Amino acid sequence: MAQKVAIIGAGVSGLASLKCCLDEGLEPTCFERSDGIGGLWQFKEIPEEGRTNVYSSVITNTSKEMTSFSDFPFPEGCPNYLHHSVVMEYLRMYAEHFQLLDYIHLKTTVCSIQKHPDFTATGQWVVCTEKDGRRESAVFDAVMVCSGRYAEMNLPLDSFPGIKKFKGRYLHSWEYRDQTGFDGKRVLVVGAGNTGGDIATELSRTTAKVFLSTRSGTWVLSRISDAGWPFDMVITNRFGNSIQKLLPEGMARRVLEKIFGRWFNHENYGLIPLKRYCYELNCISWIPLILNDELPSRILCGSIVVKPNVKEFGEASAIFTDGTVEKDIDVVIFATGYAPSFPFLEESLRSVCRSNMSLYKQIFPPHLEKPTLAIIGLIAVAGSIMPAVELQARWVTRVFNGSSKLPAMSQQMSEIAKQKKALHKQ
Repeated sequence: MAQKVAIIGAGVSGLASLKCCLDEGLEPTCFERSDGIGGLWQFKEIPEEGRTNVYSSVITNTSKEMTSFSDFPFPEGCPNYLHHSVVMEYLRMYAEHFQLLDYIHLKTTVCSIQKHPDFTATGQWVVCTEKDGRRESAVFDAVMVCSGRYAEMNLPLDSFPGIKKFKGRYLHSWEYRDQTGFDGKRVLVVGAGNTGGDIATELSRTTAKVFLSTRSGTWVLSRISDAGWPFDMVITNRFGNSIQKLLPEGMARRVLEKIFGRWFNHENYGLIPLKRYCYELNCISWIPLILNDELPSRILCGSIVVKPNVKEFGEASAIFTDGTVEKDIDVVIFATGYAPSFPFLEESLRSVCRSNMSLYKQIFPPHLEKPTLAIIGLIAVAGSIMPAVELQARWVTRVFNGSSKLPAMSQQMSEIAKQKKALHKQ
């Protein structure tokens, strides 16, 4: 009898997990609390509480060649970089092609995941769900949590003194959809990640002025490489990765800084990263790095002004850490990111899963007697998430069906400790 696997979420990670379960002879059931598949790629005009999704103008930062699942390429007619609607259509096609929709329960919220009373012997889980006000429980042999890294808004208002007395409007980028309602205003965008850069660039076309506040700077790269190829196809490859591993850390850092600074002098634009990060190419996800083809031009034209971190807010002003003040601020948009959340897990598991660095291979909680719970997609990668979660799901499903084995708990804990030590050193 096939093992029953519960999959939480029908986004990119959930769909890949469904496919891999079927490939490995497992019996999956996927629970998705929204009314459709696709996760954050499912665009909604009105933001839904407790759900993250893309804003209107989002285009992928990875090319279709580097983004697709291994066994399902994007149609040839798709552009190299993809509007979110194209990604959503691709995911629908993927789900239909591999007949995944029959295993997905929409509008179904997972309330709790508890160890079965016989967990030590069986590794089973009791999954409680709710749909249309009715609760049900079922026993599963394994669980794949695919709710992603972007479950809750990170809005650290306590880090910004005076924000409560600010009389203008302030919002998290979660609420942002498009330029509507911002015409002619003076807008401060806090956070220079991909989202902050995109929003600042888009708003600079119609606002009176946009201020982009960055705490530590960032490298800004174009989607187009020197030869006209998509940037990720040029920089993300096994050869470059191997060369970087052979170089001393200082030399590797200088090589990447030269590559990242080739387009323009970041120091002149107020964007040069202030901190030292792990600059090995296989750790590129730790580098403050965004893709934005317009941001340098908008800064050069004066429609965007780069500022350091906000020290304090006034009723209509912002004071920055360099002592400068910008007055008559109408709107503040906090592009301060998101955090994972697992409210349905037991507290002991919740605390472990808050950080992927506490998980074995950033997937398995190491202290469980049976390796029957896996967190898929809780990773930062140097490229598209799709191939990465597909590899995770392949391995996990093979662990579940017994064709792959995990090392002893002590060995898992030792490897996790080494990773944490290396991270602190970096």
